[in-house]
Amino acid sequence: MRKLILIITISTFINDAFAQPSKAALFIDSFARKNNFNGTILIKENSKAVYKKSFGFANFAFKVPNTTDTKYKVASITKAFTAVLILQLYEQGKIDLDKTITTYLPDYKGAAGDKVSVKQLLNMTSGMRNMDEGLTLESALKSGIPQYQLPHTPNEMLATYCSDTLVSKPGTRFDYNNAEYIILGKIIETVTGKSFGETLQEKILKPLNLLNSGMITQEKIIDKLADTYFYRDASKVLTNDLPVYTNNWYAAGAMYSTADDIAKFSDALFGRKLLKQETLNLMFTAAHDEYGLGVWVYKDYDINKKMFTIVKRPGKIIGAQSMLFHILENNSTIIILSNTGTVDLDKFAANIAEEIFR
Repeated sequence: MRKLILIITISTFINDAFAQPSKAALFIDSFARKNNFNGTILIKENSKAVYKKSFGFANFAFKVPNTTDTKYKVASITKAFTAVLILQLYEQGKIDLDKTITTYLPDYKGAAGDKVSVKQLLNMTSGMRNMDEGLTLESALKSGIPQYQLPHTPNEMLATYCSDTLVSKPGTRFDYNNAEYIILGKIIETVTGKSFGETLQEKILKPLNLLNSGMITQEKIIDKLADTYFYRDASKVLTNDLPVYTNNWYAAGAMYSTADDIAKFSDALFGRKLLKQETLNLMFTAAHDEYGLGVWVYKDYDINKKMFTIVKRPGKIIGAQSMLFHILENNSTIIILSNTGTVDLDKFAANIAEEIFR
């Protein structure tokens, strides 16, 4: 009887200990509440989930809560998938990273055609005029966003917005330009003979069993996809996102996914299941402004006075926000997907890392 009581006491103590939220969890909960965060956060250490929780609403009008299986517009996390597809074709000998755009798109009319390499598109040093140059919240509210608020096919996006003049010598200056990844998407289509979405499904989504990920199109209703909201002004009142054709972002930012699916992608990428180690080394080598091939790479990143290598892929399209934050040395990942533009996810992810790795 005394043994039974002892076993029950020990079991209760253990269960209570695991039931108690960690300091990191308390920090996340407090930060989310104070900053009106809506979305899902997933944290993994050595490929094991240690925290997963959703906050707020996927739809405010009907008070539909976000859950851990809510799908989100992941914006520029799409670029990491696009980079992987290009690098897989490179490993197969179907793409030479040093060849120029017209090698693969012979009908391309832009000035960059015979001057800019595939690698320079990947690391955003093409020198092309930025397709979003001059675009601000103020200008969008006043005049709209023509490149995203009117329906365009990928070919139309390529011809109209991704074939501009060169403003700097290719390879010399970093400029974050969606046009470069739209061009990469078209290169993938030409080399594979399939649509970007089909290649994405065949080479990444199906092999990794990412059943809740895909490409957004205006014509298709996607089950459990969160609506997006943002602050129009300093009043910090959430409003509906601006009307846009998300599919216009194409290979630069038109994917949707869940936190679990992005985690699977992260595990596969860093676990060398999508690319060889030597290719990953190439991907994680920064050229300018700490940008590698589709991701930012920060060497000697200080977390509580310890130095780490961070590979980061954020995304933001109006109210849609996303963050894939990976620490190479201890194989830990922080994933944040949000449907409201209320929080600086760079700061949020960094603060979470500081709370976890004390």
